[in-house]
Amino acid sequence: MSALPPASTPIVNALTIDVEEYFHPNAMDAVVAPAEWERLPHRVEDNTLRLLDVLDEHRVHATFFVLGWVGERWPRLIDEIARRGHEVASHGYAHQLVYRQDPRQFRADVVRGKAILEDRLGAPVFGFRAASYSLLESTLWALDVLIEEGFRYDSSIFPIRHDIYGIPHFSRFAVKVQRPGGEIIEIPASTVRFLGRNWPVAGGGYFRLLPYRLTRRAVRHLNRREHAPAIVYLHPWELDTQQPRLAAGAKARFRQYTNLHRTEVRLRRLLRDFRFGRIGEALPAFDLPAVGTDPAQPRYAALR
Repeated sequence: MSALPPASTPIVNALTIDVEEYFHPNAMDAVVAPAEWERLPHRVEDNTLRLLDVLDEHRVHATFFVLGWVGERWPRLIDEIARRGHEVASHGYAHQLVYRQDPRQFRADVVRGKAILEDRLGAPVFGFRAASYSLLESTLWALDVLIEEGFRYDSSIFPIRHDIYGIPHFSRFAVKVQRPGGEIIEIPASTVRFLGRNWPVAGGGYFRLLPYRLTRRAVRHLNRREHAPAIVYLHPWELDTQQPRLAAGAKARFRQYTNLHRTEVRLRRLLRDFRFGRIGEALPAFDLPAVGTDPAQPRYAALR
């Protein structure tokens, strides 16, 4: 079976939601320490319920990467996500960058976050996404931890150049990654190739900052020209124009607060313009090409 559907088959794109508070983005680490999280106003429950209602209106299901810290405090939110037909996956526990942890610390965070979700669901959780796509070339050992802890797929690599994340030469499309302890599916965030470089197109700040027509053109290009699903990601706080403003630096404030008022309008347009579903609907068979992560290989045998 082919990894990608034939050109004549309508593409289902993956809508993914990182369920976290407005103060969890790592751009805010310099101004909000984890010890302060409890005293700040909490908005994640209402924001996520609002997003769930939007998806209900459009009859769209998504994959929700839920932060363990959130699931621990709002367990009924896990119930509600699952009740409405969405996939619950893991975003770790404390939204710590992978490359600021050693393997022992990373494993402890992963195990804690996964257990909170599985204990509530009474079912296994198979998907993982690291904080801020922070799986780098130097931290590919994290994939071994995920395999050992029972995850079947990961979505923590962004194949771009960025100041806090990215493996720019990694495959732009989902692949099976072979590791000493087994294999795992890696599902990178979507990019388009232009002028010899990968450009982010379908989520988060890029979704808010770029004109919608560019997002639509990029998703259409992925679907029609490359016959591939787009992997779109959003956060519930991106619909929240009333969230408290944190005293972060100019770059962090620009990334977090620009065009919040446009997120819901653009999301509704996107859901009307394209088909969306859970990750398993976008990549139904997980029958994908395989690559290794040995640096001796030519740039991880990038496939496209």
